[in-house]
Amino acid sequence: QVRLVESGGGLVQAGGSLRLSCAASGRTFSDYAMGWFRQAPGKEREFVSAISRSGGNTYSTDSVKGRFTVSRDNAKNTVYLQMNSLKPEDTAVYYCAGRGSGSNGYVPQKIQDYAYWGQGTQVTVSS
Repeated sequence: QVRLVESGGGLVQAGGSLRLSCAASGRTFSDYAMGWFRQAPGKEREFVSAISRSGGNTYSTDSVKGRFTVSRDNAKNTVYLQMNSLKPEDTAVYYCAGRGSGSNGYVPQKIQDYAYWGQGTQVTVSS
């Protein structure tokens, strides 16, 4: 089993930046594709970005492309989400997730693709 702990959330003004981190423990981190999702109040959880096991492949949803960057450091068992040019509509609880199966280049994008989830970190963007 993999334990995931997010950090780095907070309150930021529109146009600002935050970097979220997700620290993993329990299994070999490089065996897991990792994803970021978010859930705004009253809305369903949605995909944000994901990265393959080695970090060679990434994918982000259209609304964050060019603003958010997902990366990972397998030596530190950590995945990151760098968020720039933040907008009020980015306000949500952000969750990281892990998937331990699939090819090395696989970048899962669906909630049901992931078996392990963190507890979430709040990101609030003020206008």
